[in-house]
Amino acid sequence: MKTIHFIKVALIALPLAFLASCKSHKTVAEAPVAPRSMELQETLNKVLDNQQTAKFITSKVKFQVQVGSQDMTLTGNLKMKRNDVIRLQLMAFGFVEAARLEFTRDYVLIMDRINKQYMKAQYEQLDFLRQSGINFYTLQALFWNELFQPGEKEITAELMNKFQTSEEAGDVIISMEKDKLSYRWLAENVGGLIHMANIAYNDKYRGKSQLNWDYTDYKDLSNKKFPTRNAIVFSTPKSEVKINMTLNYIGNESDWETRTPVSAKYKEVTVDDILRRFMAL
Repeated sequence: MKTIHFIKVALIALPLAFLASCKSHKTVAEAPVAPRSMELQETLNKVLDNQQTAKFITSKVKFQVQVGSQDMTLTGNLKMKRNDVIRLQLMAFGFVEAARLEFTRDYVLIMDRINKQYMKAQYEQLDFLRQSGINFYTLQALFWNELFQPGEKEITAELMNKFQTSEEAGDVIISMEKDKLSYRWLAENVGGLIHMANIAYNDKYRGKSQLNWDYTDYKDLSNKKFPTRNAIVFSTPKSEVKINMTLNYIGNESDWETRTPVSAKYKEVTVDDILRRFMAL
């Protein structure tokens, strides 16, 4: 993959760009799911019970990003509304908004505040999301520390049956396979908290690319536990991107507009145009 793709990962703080190089692939039959023990089923139920009941989650955010030999630290704000929007505001000098990344149910908006440029596209227009069946609800699950089924809005009882479960060293591995993609979650056997999510793409020609998202430092939020430290690693056979995302002053602020209007003063450009600008700062 080209360097610009890795820069894209770092700035969006969402290391799923390895799917940009994935070509369309044929659907293969999913492996049959073996019956799980009562104990494993109970743990799976605990994982679902740990889902946040809050409608809003807001927080100050600190990013530490490593792309190859480059290392940078960014601050900003995270604002999320359940089933509606995920917004990241990246700050320059700690108080000037330099960029805004907004993932809604219908589109992705990236705004370059400094150069007054923006990119707005539907999910199906972005190859690395469309080809993998990843939509807003998948991204929401990663940010909200939850299970997901690719391309689905929510987990139903029927979809639950598609997960495989196994026990290892006192933890439970929850997994599923779909086409060339594999999905894994590591959860506590006792409390059911998800500590890791992994998405891997296996290609016999390009090798293995994967996203690993670790969750730690859980805090109380709306009578549930929510991770405030996220260690994200995206790797391919040739490169690696690391993102440490720390949430501070986490809460449930609801007094904010969930959609960002784009001023007529802004010029519409491609996502690569915006990212080249950022990296030149």
